[in-house]
Amino acid sequence: MNPGSGSPREWGPYEQLFVRYDEDQKTLWYHLAPRSRPCFNLDLLVELKQFHHKIKMVNHSSDYSSEHDVDSLPIRYTVIASSVPGVFNLGGDLHLFSKLIRNGDRDGLFSYAKACIDVLYPNAVNFDMPLTTITLVQGDALGGGFEAAISSNVVIAEKSAKFGLPEVLFNLIPGMGAYSFLVRRTTPDLAEKIIMSGELLTAQKMHSLGLVDEVVEDGQGEQAVLRFIQKHRKRGNAHEAMSRIKKCINPVTYEELIQITRIWVDAALKLTSRDLRMIERLVQAQNRRAGIQKAAPKTLEGFG
Repeated sequence: MNPGSGSPREWGPYEQLFVRYDEDQKTLWYHLAPRSRPCFNLDLLVELKQFHHKIKMVNHSSDYSSEHDVDSLPIRYTVIASSVPGVFNLGGDLHLFSKLIRNGDRDGLFSYAKACIDVLYPNAVNFDMPLTTITLVQGDALGGGFEAAISSNVVIAEKSAKFGLPEVLFNLIPGMGAYSFLVRRTTPDLAEKIIMSGELLTAQKMHSLGLVDEVVEDGQGEQAVLRFIQKHRKRGNAHEAMSRIKKCINPVTYEELIQITRIWVDAALKLTSRDLRMIERLVQAQNRRAGIQKAAPKTLEGFG
């Protein structure tokens, strides 16, 4: 599937997203294509927010109402993936983090973190509409990339994908949704262990922990997404009812994510020069990796 083909005129143009709408499956695919390092730079976050707003506009402008079948929506599924070989996303913009922390720029740190929340939260709550969000992970999902991946309702990963939250390696914790999303998929103890260990997890391990819904062979990810959608649509009404029940029992709230983000900012501003040097070494490693066309080895040096 070519992520850049078949896009209706209303989807774009974007500089760091490739968008494709599958009318038959009512599915909107969007592949991340960040400039330079494969992380969430500010311009990409702005594009994602604009893109998410467009999703809401398109569905709200349809003839759908709560009394109608959910399949009358133009967009029933969204799929976030990556156009970077071997990488889903390496996470936050560590170069920006380091600069803001060294300058003691609390407002700048919070603004960046809020920009992340503003694109993760809508995905986590289905854009407040009866649609299903899906993540396809083909490569490394690290730091904020991990958070983005598990923010979706459904996570499908290819076998070679790796997941990790390495922030503890430079004396910090992830602050843009990791704990909130993990604790709703697993136990609080396991969520804390994953965050505080900084370990790199395979797709199979993530599946065994209940954090990935399906693992498939490399190169089979997109077909697996299509199979999931075809099966899901046959019982769309039941799935939609279950989704609403989950939101009643244990909802993710924007206020929760913002409160955690403020804690993250406080912690970030306490990092030492030694911690910042570790961040800057990771930036250098990411820069080297970005210059390699083929997928890099799955090591901790790509974390961010």
